[in-house]
Amino acid sequence: MPESSPFDELRDEPFAPEVVSSDLVFQGAVWDVRDDRVRYGDGEIRRQYVAHTGAVAIVALDEQERVLLIQQYRHPIRHRDWELPAGLLDIAGEEPLEAARRELAEEADLVAAHWEPLVSSWTTPGGNDELIHVFLATGVSAAPAVHAREDEEADIRVEWVPLDAAVDAVLAGRMRNGILSLGVLATSLRLRDRS
Repeated sequence: MPESSPFDELRDEPFAPEVVSSDLVFQGAVWDVRDDRVRYGDGEIRRQYVAHTGAVAIVALDEQERVLLIQQYRHPIRHRDWELPAGLLDIAGEEPLEAARRELAEEADLVAAHWEPLVSSWTTPGGNDELIHVFLATGVSAAPAVHAREDEEADIRVEWVPLDAAVDAVLAGRMRNGILSLGVLATSLRLRDRS
């Protein structure tokens, strides 16, 4: 049995200072921007941030330990970056696992027999409140239906990439998507721990 460490229970700590005011300064089609004044220490601070719905992402892994990556245009960075299939938690009452199943079918026309939580992360806690839940999906096969796609999703490129090659590309800085990085690195560690 491994020896315990004083860091075994290391975790983020909830903290809720008084919010003096919270104003909606921009209502968007997908997410909003809020302007909050917060009592902090002996004074007051003001912070603007994106109020996000939350999201899910999927590391779909096949029997050859290849991970499914998608490439699509992302306007803010002016790149067609490599990503994991992912999507918003934008259906009221939908659990993250159900959203992950839906997104894998919608973005990659795939279903998976086995699902497990991999990791959850705040993507940019200084600028938004998005919490993304990343799942590992195995036993992957074609979905019964192909989904119609539009806008940036209409020309998504789909590629099965050896997990080790994806890890190498992340560590070499050739793929910079944070959620993809988190997902493939966590999957690599999970598989290592199982061997």
